[in-house]
Amino acid sequence: MLQKFIVVALLSVWSLQTVAKELAITFDDSPRFAHGYFNGKQRSQKLIEQLSEHGVSQVAFFSIANALDEEGRARLNRYAQAGHIIANHTNSHPDINQSSFEEFSKDFLLAHDRLKGFKNFRKLFRFPYLKEGDSVEKRDGMRVLLAEHSYFNAYITLKNWDWFIESLFQEAIKDGVTIDMQRMSSFYVQTLMESINHYDQMAVRHLGRSPKHVLLLHEMDISALFIGDLGDELRQSGWNIISIEQAYADDIANYQSKKLFKSNPGRIGEIATDRGQVAQLRHASLDGEYLKEKFLKEVIN
Repeated sequence: MLQKFIVVALLSVWSLQTVAKELAITFDDSPRFAHGYFNGKQRSQKLIEQLSEHGVSQVAFFSIANALDEEGRARLNRYAQAGHIIANHTNSHPDINQSSFEEFSKDFLLAHDRLKGFKNFRKLFRFPYLKEGDSVEKRDGMRVLLAEHSYFNAYITLKNWDWFIESLFQEAIKDGVTIDMQRMSSFYVQTLMESINHYDQMAVRHLGRSPKHVLLLHEMDISALFIGDLGDELRQSGWNIISIEQAYADDIANYQSKKLFKSNPGRIGEIATDRGQVAQLRHASLDGEYLKEKFLKEVIN
């Protein structure tokens, strides 16, 4: 009887380990300003090429509407023509915690009017800075407003500070430092993989399974340079890359915390907090000093 129990337990563990994990890739802040390694046109072209060459057929670009000058519109059109999703990230990227509900809601609606004509536009909304309101009135007001306009709150589950890695890279380039791109790629990929695994383990701890995840990235030069390497590493580590619509079909899409998060920890962080977790809600790489030290050690020195 004991032997049978052990066999069943081992088979259960084996089954969990062999089921492919899944995530969708999203990019915030498109068409993001370009002022360093690439110009805007070069970045968009490189990003599209890397996604295609590495078999990532669809990602989502959460877009800021007031960046839609002639070049900005052209860049979003390129993403849409390549089969990628265009979605709402507000008009001017305001912090809802520093805005009134009226100001923030107008900004959201203005972005909708400016983005809705793009091919592959979807009514998905991502809050800037992942902040959903510092009061119940703002948080619940936006929940109602999104529902009234048939929008979906485009939560994330996998957080990182890729934007800080970008700043380290651009500063080094500006200072005339010669960057070993292989080392830079390894630093970028492994840092992101550490945070991805951290939040996935948190999910398994609280849900008993690995959900369909949503990875937050930003439309930046390092994304264009290394997204292919990240995609390859994900697949080699047992991940399948899925569409955003597949990811948001997971049961956690229906989860709404009653807690007020002035700085949102992501959907997995919300669930973990609601279930009593206090420590290690953030991965170590969500820290500037940690990333600076790691960058100097693994890329520069």
